[in-house]
Amino acid sequence: MKEKILFIVNPISGHHDKSKFPSIVEKLIDKDKYDYTITLTEYGGHAAELTRQAIEDQYDIIVAVGGDGTINEVATNMLGARQTFAIVPYGSGNGLSRHLHLPLKPDKVITEVINKGVKSKIDTAAMNGVPYISIAGVGFDAIIADFFAKDPKRGIKTYVKLVTKEYMHFKPEKYHLILDDKEEIDCEPLFISFANSNQFGSNAVVSPSASLNDGLLDVCIFKKPNMLQVPLIAERLLTSKIDRTKIVDIHKAKKIKVLREKEEIANIDGEAVMMPKDIVVEIIPLSLNILLPRNI
Repeated sequence: MKEKILFIVNPISGHHDKSKFPSIVEKLIDKDKYDYTITLTEYGGHAAELTRQAIEDQYDIIVAVGGDGTINEVATNMLGARQTFAIVPYGSGNGLSRHLHLPLKPDKVITEVINKGVKSKIDTAAMNGVPYISIAGVGFDAIIADFFAKDPKRGIKTYVKLVTKEYMHFKPEKYHLILDDKEEIDCEPLFISFANSNQFGSNAVVSPSASLNDGLLDVCIFKKPNMLQVPLIAERLLTSKIDRTKIVDIHKAKKIKVLREKEEIANIDGEAVMMPKDIVVEIIPLSLNILLPRNI
């Protein structure tokens, strides 16, 4: 019996042309295995609506075709559902796709993942009940996410420009962390990442050992380096060696309480979200069905 598969395409994410995507699917998808439908998002939040409707309509596989924002919008509306999530990456950073070793070319995703992939389960997480898949954070990271979302130009060059511009003005705040109701940490970091996957995107690996199925979050506490250290830190991020520096302390926990001095923006999978002073971040083990390449 064929499975029903829905491709939810964000036509503007990542500034990549997706006009040829329907013809790629028509040419390459296994029609003996699937009956497929392609639909385009038309406004913010539309991918979430389409996902919920697809679950109600008993689709078997729901595919996010776009960048990290589209991926998060589809995936977080599938938590606990029987349906299987899949990704065709078209974003500027493609953090989750890179962590999962997915092909970054749509034709290869269709042939290697959609047609021949295997179904698995991964952890997700939540910050004060707001679900996310990859990384959430507080501090400088969140401020940059806010500026990045408002900048019409995306990609690593824009990110570096914003970091360079805002870095010198940023003053670290005080945080009190409680890990699994046991270990307590006081810090004044540049930023703290609560990493389910290993990277922000564009191979900027914040926690090389992070796993999507270990039932734990990596709590990455980054100190503020001086400007002379920044090139080295950037190199270590891009070569998956940041954990070998003294600039970051990494802890693992299922639940993290974050106590801070005031309400402030948090970064939730690249989206800037206002959060109250006190935050709870926790793992949701094996809560998302996902389609992966066979060789992972």
